[in-house]
Amino acid sequence: MKKKKLGLVPKLILGIIAGILIGSFLPKGFVQVLVTISTLFSAFLQFVIPFIIIGFVTAGIAELATGAGKLLGITTAISYSSTLIAGLIAFTIATLVFPSFIDPSAASLIGDPEAGMLSAIFTIPLEPMVDVTAAIVFAFMMGLGISALRNNGKGEVMFNFFQDFQEIVTKTLSTVIIPLLPLYIAGTFANITYAGQVWNILNIFWRVYLIVIPLHLIYVACMFVAAGAYSGKNPFQLIKNQVPGYLTAIGTQSSAATIPVNVECAEKNGVSKQIREFVVPLCATIHLAGSMISITCFTVAVLMMNGMPFGPAVIFPYIAMLGVAMVAAPGAPGGAIMSALPFLPMVGIPSDGGLASLMIALYLTQDSFGTAANVSGDNAIAVIVDKINNNLNRKNGGKEKTA
Repeated sequence: MKKKKLGLVPKLILGIIAGILIGSFLPKGFVQVLVTISTLFSAFLQFVIPFIIIGFVTAGIAELATGAGKLLGITTAISYSSTLIAGLIAFTIATLVFPSFIDPSAASLIGDPEAGMLSAIFTIPLEPMVDVTAAIVFAFMMGLGISALRNNGKGEVMFNFFQDFQEIVTKTLSTVIIPLLPLYIAGTFANITYAGQVWNILNIFWRVYLIVIPLHLIYVACMFVAAGAYSGKNPFQLIKNQVPGYLTAIGTQSSAATIPVNVECAEKNGVSKQIREFVVPLCATIHLAGSMISITCFTVAVLMMNGMPFGPAVIFPYIAMLGVAMVAAPGAPGGAIMSALPFLPMVGIPSDGGLASLMIALYLTQDSFGTAANVSGDNAIAVIVDKINNNLNRKNGGKEKTA
């Protein structure tokens, strides 16, 4: 019999518990050793982040050119709009609800979560080879350029290069970064505990979870209601048919691994073979409504905790950028939050240090639910696109195919 491996979420929870116990009961020297390990890991993570952006975004955009016809643009527009709307709804709910338990007294009680933390015993000067801005501009330039070349029967060598590059980045995430995350999180929570802040922080964030997870479910339900209204199908039946895909995503924490089950769900929803085999894999790459809800809520909560500005002028550009930067991020475990890290400075949160690692821990412990919301929304989009395709074919007299 094969031994059942412990999943990432249980490991992260154990890391948090271990960090709290170490910070509470072990000597300062032991805590500082763990903090040093976390600091070294953080430096490596910062080094890898530009490559994550280049690998994911370039390959993701380049792949969008493969023979999708008119529906490529339609599906991409719907997916991006859905991701943005999810972020805006999350921001609205967060600003309305979070002040009830993150009031000025709570923020002053917490103060700066990084104040009083121990510093690393030593550090290694490991600077990223390119900065984040250069990485995102380069990724767009190459992705769009390769896309254009492939439409003219060229660019396959470059396309294959960046596909292989993406695989290298994914392998780095799955074999180095993700396995070491529990240790990184343990170091962060040991440091926060040593500084005397951990219980005040956790007292806030368990309530944030009670908002985020139901918000995923409500948003997905609204997407199916909209899809049902547009397509003339029963939304309750659409939701019922999606249950296997939702549960599979919770179990696997992977949009990619859920694609076969999700295609079957789309078939039960009456989506044509042509559309379901095009839209479901594509949206698994570009539609991240659940991830956007989580990251937006956690970002607003962290900003409120620190008494930092969190108005529309701060959050809206951040949401708009994340909707693009997270393209293809679901291809790797924790890819969405890793892709979001470089853009935390847009809202005033450093992309490394205690606050960034707190964001990683908060996101990954609910990643299953965010992924399930992502893939469930994919099938709602498939129903809509299938109806659009039928309308376009009817308009063309059934003589032309649009995808």
